[in-house]
Amino acid sequence: MTELSLPAAPVRDILERAFAEDAPSGDITSQLLIPVEAHATAVLNARVPGVFSGGTVFRDAMLLIDPQTSVELLVQDGGTFDAGTHLARASGSARSVLLAERVALNLVQRMSAIATKTAEFVRLVEGTTARITDTRKTTPGLRVLERYAVRCGGGANHRYSLSDAVLAKDNHLAVMTGGDPAKLTCLLAAAKAQLGHTTHFEVEVDSAEQIEPVLAAGVDTIMLDNFTLAGLREGVQQVAGRATVEASGNVNLETVAAIAATGVDVISIGGLTHSVAALDLGLDVELVAGHALPVAAGVAGSARG
Repeated sequence: MTELSLPAAPVRDILERAFAEDAPSGDITSQLLIPVEAHATAVLNARVPGVFSGGTVFRDAMLLIDPQTSVELLVQDGGTFDAGTHLARASGSARSVLLAERVALNLVQRMSAIATKTAEFVRLVEGTTARITDTRKTTPGLRVLERYAVRCGGGANHRYSLSDAVLAKDNHLAVMTGGDPAKLTCLLAAAKAQLGHTTHFEVEVDSAEQIEPVLAAGVDTIMLDNFTLAGLREGVQQVAGRATVEASGNVNLETVAAIAATGVDVISIGGLTHSVAALDLGLDVELVAGHALPVAAGVAGSARG
């Protein structure tokens, strides 16, 4: 696996916004109930198996609230784990740990869920030439974390934003041609000529009849959207290496292996990020202020909010 890293500035921005939302004037419950001198040890535990992502986010969340907190990451991002595995440990001011726990846990649960789901897809296409990629169907404001989680699961990233690459989809083509498919090659070639040589140009097609006119424009990638398996195989043969072939639409754990077997180069899956459920991780906290008070935080629906 390639080295995994997250840019510090956007992560800090996400955490600052999250804490401003969750504790705009501090944690009044802990301020009322927990002695200021109390210390806590919190262990991030896996209640189900999975692939870890967000360890550094968990650490940075704890340290943003209190730089004196000690955080130990016990499993690396991208690492697999079994139920019962201790993933991370934080020790420090009890008030600080309790303030940070929900934001830290929410993010690491979601990121690990994405990494785990991605790894399932990647495993199913082993032995083929297909790469699993995400899409722009990410949670607004969390794209940098969710895209990182895809990489932790062994997947790859599609274009990061609308500013990074050209991807002409069906609505673009309809507006461009005014419904006249004979104009497609000329218009796409003229558009491509305006781009710098490093800018990637991809075009989505929804019928076999569009493939040759699009290829004739010299595009870099052609996306076969919602094609049947037979259509994908025929499309790969028709493209014959003249462009990267991406498959999209109707991709799930039951269909992905057969799609990969058609010979496509890329399979993009919106479901990696837009519809995952938080992975069942728990933060078990022991507060010490003359005596131990056990507190547990887990997924949505647990006793603690």
